[in-house]
Amino acid sequence: MQPLGVDEPTVVGPYRLLGRLGSGGMGRVYLGRSTGGRTVAVKIVHPHFALDEEFRARFRREVEAARRVGGAWTAPVLDADPEAPVPWVATGYAAGPSLAAAVADAGALPLHSVRVLGAGLAEALSAVHALGLVHRDVKPSNVLLTLDGPLLIDFGIARATDGTASLTSTGVSVGSPGYMSPEQILGKTVAGPADIFSLGALLVYAATGEPPFPGDSSASLLYKVVHEEPRLGSLEGELRQLVAECLAKDPAERPAPGDVARRLAPEGAARLVAAGWLPGPMVEQVSRSAVRLLNLEAAETGATGLPSGPVEFSNPSVGGEFGPPPVMTPGPSYVPDQREPRDATPPPPADRPGKLSVSVAATSATGVNGRGRRLSCTVALAVAGALAAVTVGSAFLFDLMPGGGSKDSGDTSAADSASKAPSASATGGQTVPATYLGTWEGEALALDGALPMGSFRVTVHQAAVGDELGTFRQTDPIGGICDAVLVLKQVTPEQLIVTSVEDESSRDVCTKGEHEVRLTPVGDDLKYETDNADAGDPVARMSKVG
Repeated sequence: MQPLGVDEPTVVGPYRLLGRLGSGGMGRVYLGRSTGGRTVAVKIVHPHFALDEEFRARFRREVEAARRVGGAWTAPVLDADPEAPVPWVATGYAAGPSLAAAVADAGALPLHSVRVLGAGLAEALSAVHALGLVHRDVKPSNVLLTLDGPLLIDFGIARATDGTASLTSTGVSVGSPGYMSPEQILGKTVAGPADIFSLGALLVYAATGEPPFPGDSSASLLYKVVHEEPRLGSLEGELRQLVAECLAKDPAERPAPGDVARRLAPEGAARLVAAGWLPGPMVEQVSRSAVRLLNLEAAETGATGLPSGPVEFSNPSVGGEFGPPPVMTPGPSYVPDQREPRDATPPPPADRPGKLSVSVAATSATGVNGRGRRLSCTVALAVAGALAAVTVGSAFLFDLMPGGGSKDSGDTSAADSASKAPSASATGGQTVPATYLGTWEGEALALDGALPMGSFRVTVHQAAVGDELGTFRQTDPIGGICDAVLVLKQVTPEQLIVTSVEDESSRDVCTKGEHEVRLTPVGDDLKYETDNADAGDPVARMSKVG
């Protein structure tokens, strides 16, 4: 836990904040204490969500739904204020490390602990699903190991961002790559079986210390979840069989959470927890944490009498960045077909490809002790695609989509643009017509429009054949960057033909070597095409931004 910063709230609603537990894409989480002495976790959403009325409506609905989740093995929602200047929610807090932290510190759990963990979480999911809810982010960091059993946390807020104006983009999936189900990754309907898949992956991690789909990048993890069989390590017998069923690619083949719970603990998880379920060293660690929690007192700056909670926020304006990047959530999306003309107004220049910057001014009245705060903050929203970590070089992801690897050589735009392109005599065979000069940016698609590739940004300056023409940058759906240098190869009446040469500083997942690129004027836009089968032959319709 970190001490409160000078610009952080000290009181939220009826809760006095004692310190900051963590920060994520949705907001910050604080340790708080009620006037009656109950310790809680208070999550305050990032300010830009507070400015989104659609988010507020969804947040209100999700909080009400989460309040209904009151069974064992879940952290209950105790209080919330969706109407506050910045919405917040308070949940029960229990001393104990997350499963992720416990395994990182001490390695895999004993088999008995794994069975209790799985039974408790399965019982929790059974109750959640019975209410028509889906958690959608079951992972080691969202499970706490307490003396009274495992706790599934983080309900309510993540789903509230589904489809909000703040996150309008080509669509992404909420969840963690190594623990997401195949249907989540592919953007299909997500229901209860998705949580069972995540539970199976979590149990492999708990029992072996390694995830079932190891990888060094999000793109690699996503591919393995969809196409490869899980690595179950040292798991044996009935537990191995059960986990394998949970990790079935077909949602219909996965067991129901009630069945999982009964197979792991026929008499119920509570009986096993009562008999002791954590290994001795972890019991000592959790006990010490509980004692520290009981003795914890707020710092002098957290004394009562200070103004309550988050400061108020005014209307958004352009510029800057605030906090960590938002967590994206799934939802229907529309990606324009790059092969068809469009009438949309070109986007304004951006400081960084694929980013929309929104600044938020924050003010608060002076407190009763004369202490007041004025905060100027900004928000950067990453424009992301339906699949995370898809780069120009991520060829192994393309088979995720139907028809992966297929090509379509048909293209009518070249003929349409020929009359608008400079003539050969105008180019002199060596120089670049003014039509092409400047900076161009647009969203790209691969596999004949089936796979979002993020943002392409091309800068073109004057050059002779054989010289450097400009630069290329792709910002993939989760913010990864691939750079290349463009060398002029040929100037024709219809287009520029260039060679794209990968920048040596680019990441390993970026396309290697050289590839031919064609830049063709289409109305006021510039069309980018490349013969790069490894990258799915991406196409982008780019507007001039500078």
